Amino acid sequence: MQPGLFADLPPALPDGAAYEDDFLSRDEEAALLPLIGTLPLQEAKYKDYTARRRVVSYGGVFDYDTMELKPAGELPASFHWLRERAARWLGVEPADFVHALVAEYRPGTPLGWHRDVPQFECVVGISLAAPTRLRFRPYRRDTPEKVQRADIVTVELQPRSIYKLTGPARWAWQHSVPPVEALRYSITLRTPRGVMPRGFKPTLR
Repeated sequence: MQPGLFADLPPALPDGAAYEDDFLSRDEEAALLPLIGTLPLQEAKYKDYTARRRVVSYGGVFDYDTMELKPAGELPASFHWLRERAARWLGVEPADFVHALVAEYRPGTPLGWHRDVPQFECVVGISLAAPTRLRFRPYRRDTPEKVQRADIVTVELQPRSIYKLTGPARWAWQHSVPPVEALRYSITLRTPRGVMPRGFKPTLR
């Protein structure tokens, strides 16, 4: 075997995760960025903690004080084409994406280790502007200290790329984003609990 023959292969992602480069064209990304600039982005709040990233939610907003999903406005029509394309990629109907989150990551902004709230099932993320890394680690509620550095899986999220979290990747792993080096945006779409892609077999919860 030649040294370095497989050096450029992507890492093996957790079961139920997938990633694809160039989901959007450069022109499509260029059209989306000024639209995001018109949205009412605000610092994300988690109980007493205010995060550095700025977000806006559509279809629902999670209240971390009451741990409830509360109503929010509908996704603007200018983003419907993106929702439709992401639905085809995942294998669901566009209306199955009941929640959308647009987030702005200014330089130095991280996203800490977490699983998405349990009201949602599948998660799809689209990256815009600067690249970043998406990290995965096994979710261990009672013994998080037993997660070792070797357990962490990292994928490079390129601009205009898309990823999905379903099955074990959604429920048995946490994910995070380290502090970004340059301005980045993400658009995250979620299905309600129990709504799976067509042909998806029930897996670990």
